[in-house]
Amino acid sequence: MSTPTLFFVDDLAEGVPATPTRFHQADPAAGQINVMDLSVTRGDGIFETAGFQHGHPMALEAHLRRFANSARILDLPAPRLEVWRDAILAAVAAHEPEPMLSAKFIMTRGVEGTGLPIGWVYVFGGDEHAVERRDGIAVVTLDRGYRHDVAKTSPWLLQGAKTLSYAVNKSVLREAARRGADDVIFISSDGFVLEGPTSSVIVRHGDTFATPATDQGILAGTTQASAFAWLEQQGHTTEYREVRPEELVDADGLWLLSSTRCAAPVRELDGRQMPIDRETTDAMNAALLTRTA
Repeated sequence: MSTPTLFFVDDLAEGVPATPTRFHQADPAAGQINVMDLSVTRGDGIFETAGFQHGHPMALEAHLRRFANSARILDLPAPRLEVWRDAILAAVAAHEPEPMLSAKFIMTRGVEGTGLPIGWVYVFGGDEHAVERRDGIAVVTLDRGYRHDVAKTSPWLLQGAKTLSYAVNKSVLREAARRGADDVIFISSDGFVLEGPTSSVIVRHGDTFATPATDQGILAGTTQASAFAWLEQQGHTTEYREVRPEELVDADGLWLLSSTRCAAPVRELDGRQMPIDRETTDAMNAALLTRTA
């Protein structure tokens, strides 16, 4: 197992006092975070995970834009994206070469009362999702507990931001395991398909591929956007819209997508066997694994 690399981002956000360095490397095995940091005590912060295939970034710019949007939603200082970009690339370059690397970058609100956020980039190797892309996954649908318009009615719930508060995301995966499944698709309390705890949903009917629109309190999917761009290049129709659960059941293809997993076909939904569109799945993953936008 390779050794991960860790870089702290010093000049990380607007309004933060100037520092002599933009970023610096640190020892990932040593203690680095103050126990009073709000990421530790409250899960108060944001993060992204970008994939690197043979050293090439996969949709890094989209991850950076989403990172900035999450900061805006949480009222965090605006991250200096040019510094974060350089820090990420430096951390990847410092890691020993591997076919697949993941760069997780995090910004927290810092120690309570200081008003000084902190941030770092953590790069690690390995592709743990190859089997899922090949064999598919079993999925259950679970009630998210919110209406699909919660982002409009209750923006203080921070829907649509990628935050460090992942207790619920992990809890639902444990519930899926108790039901003999691998993953989850959230359904809103008023009956609309949303997203997975760490993924976006794409559903196919004929030549049309649809994903739930992001105005429903869900995270804008970077990998899903790359998949739609590729599907459109192949002449397919793509749609961002409201999706009902019954559309999943009679789909010609169903996928969960995320940055390092790419497109995992759903082979089973709530105990029902689902068709796997092998040709589209393989071609889509081939495109996603080589994307650099």
